Amino acid sequence: MGAAIEVRRSYEKQTGGDSTDNQMWAIIFSALTFILTFIVVAMHLSAITSVLIIGTKLEGVLCVMLFAFWVSVVSIVSDSRNALAVDENGRVSNGNLYYFSWAGFICSITILVSYLRSAFNLDLAGEIRTRSARLNLWSGLLATSIVVTGSSVLIYQEFCQADTSKGGPFCHRTSFTIALGVIGVVFSLYVVGSKIATSTAPFLVEASLSILMMILYIFGVGFITSEYGPGATLGNLYYFTWMSFFVSFMLVASCFEDYQAAKAAAAQHDHRNEEGSGADEIHVQDFEDVEA
Repeated sequence: MGAAIEVRRSYEKQTGGDSTDNQMWAIIFSALTFILTFIVVAMHLSAITSVLIIGTKLEGVLCVMLFAFWVSVVSIVSDSRNALAVDENGRVSNGNLYYFSWAGFICSITILVSYLRSAFNLDLAGEIRTRSARLNLWSGLLATSIVVTGSSVLIYQEFCQADTSKGGPFCHRTSFTIALGVIGVVFSLYVVGSKIATSTAPFLVEASLSILMMILYIFGVGFITSEYGPGATLGNLYYFTWMSFFVSFMLVASCFEDYQAAKAAAAQHDHRNEEGSGADEIHVQDFEDVEA
């Protein structure tokens, strides 16, 4: 909240005008999250008031509200058009506002998951792990690909449509980034949907998609985060492109481990079958050899 107010004042001094509506909303949402968090923490410290908040529907509503507020804050401060945490080139210009906004967003998810676990005995992390292999990784790739797509679309609209000064390789790489993000979203949605609906997905299809995504993001980190790429500056596109690459690499590694485990299990099964068939053989001795 303090960083947002500081940036707003700096913006008004530089431009000589009033702050934008989105800047005001960022301050309002930050202030609301601070007030709600302070009140809830104070209620937890008292034995009398803690009964009214811990594990109740009120706490659940507040958790959802905090999550919604932090989603709004992250969306606003990460948009270069609002001149808050990132500049017009998508570079992080205010580290406190940028990183702590994402930290608040992550904390809001953690609080919401903790509430669901305590109030409804619903372990989301455990359910994801036991539901199907690599469901958490594919869900992570879906989230990072969405951010990559959204960030690249904003950059394309600002520098390749509204402003044609860059053009050329920059816009071509931005178009590639958009296509890469959309491909990641489509593939991830397919696998996540398959795993949720049937608790599994065809292994060959999943392995093929994992390898394809890793290859695409190998080229992606080179084209996107290099000097002339749209993600060259430190911002959402830079960080989430690298995160997508690491997640796709972990998917390939997990698929390879499962393949090796299945291969070893099949070899062990064949070996046991051979031993069993050898033990079942009946050795018949020739009658002439017995008389001799």
